[in-house]
Amino acid sequence: MSSSVQHSLLIDAGNTRIKWAVFQSGALGIPMRWLTQGSVNHTQLSDLQQQWRDLQVDEVLISNVAGETLQQALQQSVEAVFPRIALTRFRADLQIAGLQNHYRNPQQLGSDRFASAIAAHYFFPDTALVVATCGTATTVDAVIPGKGFVGGMILPGLQTMAVSLAQNTAQLPQIASELNLDSIFADNTQQAIMSGCIHAQLGAIQCAVAALEQQTALPVELVLSGGAVPYLLPHLQQAHQHRQAHVIDNLVLTGLAVVAQDRQLPQFSADL
Repeated sequence: MSSSVQHSLLIDAGNTRIKWAVFQSGALGIPMRWLTQGSVNHTQLSDLQQQWRDLQVDEVLISNVAGETLQQALQQSVEAVFPRIALTRFRADLQIAGLQNHYRNPQQLGSDRFASAIAAHYFFPDTALVVATCGTATTVDAVIPGKGFVGGMILPGLQTMAVSLAQNTAQLPQIASELNLDSIFADNTQQAIMSGCIHAQLGAIQCAVAALEQQTALPVELVLSGGAVPYLLPHLQQAHQHRQAHVIDNLVLTGLAVVAQDRQLPQFSADL
């Protein structure tokens, strides 16, 4: 691939939503400067062709964790709008974009988790990292400098937990913002459920940070992304006033942008 400027259509197909953005090579930075972006629910998949109709792109790169049926539908949408551009499906491998993958079976690692780790590692190299993505599921992963991605945890996301306990999720933002960590033992059922859900999320993240610090004897930076972050961040800051959490929106898309830019380098040889 040449070193000329490339426009990449990046697609993050998650369990609930499909997010996309157009990235111009050489534009990496925080916050990301997308040329354009959008998102749809799975039920709105047919809207993508209209959203993409006027885009000018040179390649399409997709991370999909939502199954083969959705993958086929996305491929059909891409082919309908960009008939001469091949879609490349991003998958985890032993090493991509400078990040080694120490999963027991590297290809078994979810593409979204590895893309998120690639993004965090790109912006915070030579740093011990806990990377937490808080969406339908919450993933909490570790990156060790000089080694790479070493593994992590998967748990139900904040809203998934609340739904499983018949909590009215329409009131989740208000309840989450009003919850006080100083009074962890709520005196009503609604807040007791939310206290449990939020503290389960916080506990997993805090446990990961403490364990990584003990394992590496290094300071650990926390990188957060996902729709539940606004509900969790105030409580994380309250619990760890000395620690800054780095919030990066659309971390999976950002990781795909890192990969797209890395693919233009002569030494790129990873099989996506």
